[in-house]
Amino acid sequence: MAPFTLNRPDLLKTQCHVDGQWVDAASGARFPVTDPGTGQDWATAADAGVEDVDGAVTSAARAFDSYRHVGGRRRAQILAAWSGLMDTHRDDLATLLIYETGKPRSDAMFEIDYAVAAARWFSGEAERVQGAAFDALIPGKKIVTVKQPIGVVAALVPWNLPVAMVVRKAAAGLAVGCTLVVKPSPETPLSVLALAQLAHEAGLPTGALNVLTTSLANTPAVSEALCRHPAVKKVTFTGSTRVGKLVARICADGLKKVTLELGGNCPVLVFDDADLEQAADALSALKWRNAGQTCICANRVYVQSAVYDRFAEMMVARAARLLPGHGSAPASTLGPVTTPQSVDRVLAQVADATAKGARVLHGGQRVAGTTGFFVQPTIVGGATAAMAVAGEESFAPLLTLFRFDTEAEAVTAANGTPMGLASYVFTKNVDRTWRLMDALDAGMIGVNTSAVSGVESPFGGMKESGYGKEAGKDVAVDEYLVTKAVSVAVESRL
Repeated sequence: MAPFTLNRPDLLKTQCHVDGQWVDAASGARFPVTDPGTGQDWATAADAGVEDVDGAVTSAARAFDSYRHVGGRRRAQILAAWSGLMDTHRDDLATLLIYETGKPRSDAMFEIDYAVAAARWFSGEAERVQGAAFDALIPGKKIVTVKQPIGVVAALVPWNLPVAMVVRKAAAGLAVGCTLVVKPSPETPLSVLALAQLAHEAGLPTGALNVLTTSLANTPAVSEALCRHPAVKKVTFTGSTRVGKLVARICADGLKKVTLELGGNCPVLVFDDADLEQAADALSALKWRNAGQTCICANRVYVQSAVYDRFAEMMVARAARLLPGHGSAPASTLGPVTTPQSVDRVLAQVADATAKGARVLHGGQRVAGTTGFFVQPTIVGGATAAMAVAGEESFAPLLTLFRFDTEAEAVTAANGTPMGLASYVFTKNVDRTWRLMDALDAGMIGVNTSAVSGVESPFGGMKESGYGKEAGKDVAVDEYLVTKAVSVAVESRL
């Protein structure tokens, strides 16, 4: 039995959503959903297998045949209604997020706000899908470009921001006439199923949005079956670089269009001319939100030597004010990590760093007296490139401080990773700002801010952080479109 009561109890769905129906897995199997704040199972969900994939994809393909012809204005109305329903039921969606991910209610509400804004944003984009017409280089001919939806999309989404990621992907695809099969992470199936219920209520046609929930054991096989299904024309994946490479490799066999949003290991550069209060506040908001479990989270913080000690003290003071606790507790400002593996990884990184000469400035241990997956907000100073924290994404409440002297040294260190998702710079030197916009190898750059993600801004990385964009004007919906070029001969006679 769920340890909470929803305002709308019918939003707690535990079956797959296929062709507008709530159905069990063909095998009848189910898997547990665990509360990271207690370590206890509180619900079960249908455990779909490979045998369930074809039905979901066929449903989406059948829906695509008609939904692709629905006018942009009607698609906009559906997405606007979906946005409104998410906003109306934000408390219930946040509660589901708390008990699936462990995040405090403030973090859960932050995610719901993003999802509401994303659906609203793409409702506007639904009315702005346009081709072009222009003269060919040779006289007597016109060129017309026609943009059309690519078809059925498989969306493979992570557990750290399940509501925001599903809506950002699905709303972009639905805006232009695509239909989808969503496979949520095993940790967070129920919040995604609630989204499907609200999309149905918003007027989305039967079969346009399907959800297959799976256990960890079934996830690889179901994901591969979705990627290989001949009716799936595009795959959008958010997750680790290791798995993203597998997805790309599988999709290459069918020459499917792929969008990959992968690992971050994001650097922050704090120069001695920065407003340190501004930098410390922005970095704290970025680092501790969702217990450090976001792909654009600060992972490596490079601080210029002249202000290093002062800045370290400021960050420790802010970390000391955090209150770890269950996400449902009103006073909690730092929740648990979502998986027990994350606890083991961060403690191993801290142990490696201290063995190689770093010093723990704050935290560094499990939170005493808790049964959930809690780690103290941890700050490690004196980090070097030889430590695991320099090359591994922590995805946990671990902040590592590196010292640097020159701008060139900082840029080399920041770029010294295969990843290239986001970078952050704090400086009041205007010339330096413009130099670093060019010099930093990242798909997104924050200058004197940690807020680089918004529905209006293209989201995506470079290098091994993936390719393709989500959110932003034009570029996000283009990921779900094909462009046809039509050459028209024009008789010159009047």
